[in-house]
Amino acid sequence: MREVLEKQGLRFGAFMAPYHANLNKSVHLALHRDLDLVEHLDRLGYDEAWIGEHHSAGVEVIASPEIFIAAAAERTKHIRFGTGVISLPYHNPLMTADRIIQLDHQTRGRVMFGFGPGALPSDVHMIGRAQTELRTNVMQGFDALLPLLRGETVSMKTDHWELKDARCHILPYTRPHPQIFMSSAVSPGGPRIAGTYGLGLLSATTSSDAAFNALQAAYDIWNDAARQNGQTINRADWRVVGNFHIAETREQARANVRHGLGQWLDYFQRVATFPVAKPGAHAATLDEQIDAMIAQHTVIGTPDDLIARIDKLWEQSNGGFGAILDCAHNWADYPATKRHYELIAEYVIPHIQRMNDARSRSWDWAEANHLSGMAERDKGVAQEFALWEQQRKAAELASR
Repeated sequence: MREVLEKQGLRFGAFMAPYHANLNKSVHLALHRDLDLVEHLDRLGYDEAWIGEHHSAGVEVIASPEIFIAAAAERTKHIRFGTGVISLPYHNPLMTADRIIQLDHQTRGRVMFGFGPGALPSDVHMIGRAQTELRTNVMQGFDALLPLLRGETVSMKTDHWELKDARCHILPYTRPHPQIFMSSAVSPGGPRIAGTYGLGLLSATTSSDAAFNALQAAYDIWNDAARQNGQTINRADWRVVGNFHIAETREQARANVRHGLGQWLDYFQRVATFPVAKPGAHAATLDEQIDAMIAQHTVIGTPDDLIARIDKLWEQSNGGFGAILDCAHNWADYPATKRHYELIAEYVIPHIQRMNDARSRSWDWAEANHLSGMAERDKGVAQEFALWEQQRKAAELASR
């Protein structure tokens, strides 16, 4: 039987690569603003924040998600953190396992481990790797890393690293280890690997026709691979990323994103290779690009528009997913960005999670019984006046 989730259990979070596409602004201030944003999300009650790893191109400026998460965890109380993602081919698996275990302890179990092959060809070039090697490299790394997280001893040699009687000298805070997620975009490779190992799935974008359509098959690929390999998976361990910006009105949302959307698009059309913006779109006007993005499953509008988009993503997934992650960006200036997250917390999350159902039922009941309640109140008031009159008369008689 196909597993189905109830939408009111959907979690909300942010996917922070992060994207700072204006190369004229201070990267120092941008990094500290990212930390401030995570604090803001924690105060608003968001569930998760996922932090990326990149080493080139000057836009996605966090090189170590572990360092960022360690700092952010000290500033927050409740929000959980995911590495979104650590590029396993770049690292020795023992070093990666040790850092995740330490972070698991420092956050007291608020960390999730997301991994993938690496997204920027420029990163891959600088460390002397070939794009064609990455899929093999990432699985070699994970084949060593998983038993290390479990406290096992590993000896393994590849073209890029060697382990001799390697073991982690401390065990994770979370037993047997933190939740693990495999990243995925459009191809079936991510869901297949996640299913093979019984991992969570991180669908890193839904803002293109190809990525949106891939959601329809992702669960079946993930589940089939799990079944064939004796694993079990859970839709609650599926994270779906989308590109959104909302404001009080559609007109205000469009005005807000004129601040930085053009630079963000320029990055994806000229530098990055992720499928979120069509090549050649930079030739159109910004308004035409906004229209094209909205047609390609992006939300630039109101809370109601975002609610409708989440409904479509839910329907497309054939049974639901565990969390929706808003892809953090600088389309709007910082005050409008913070307001965007406030509007999601104020209107979208309560609607999706049906937080106000009991309040609405209580209102409806009180409204339906309003007239009878008024009559009962008037009856009670009249009774009090009658009692008071009776007591007054008794007092007069007693004083004679």
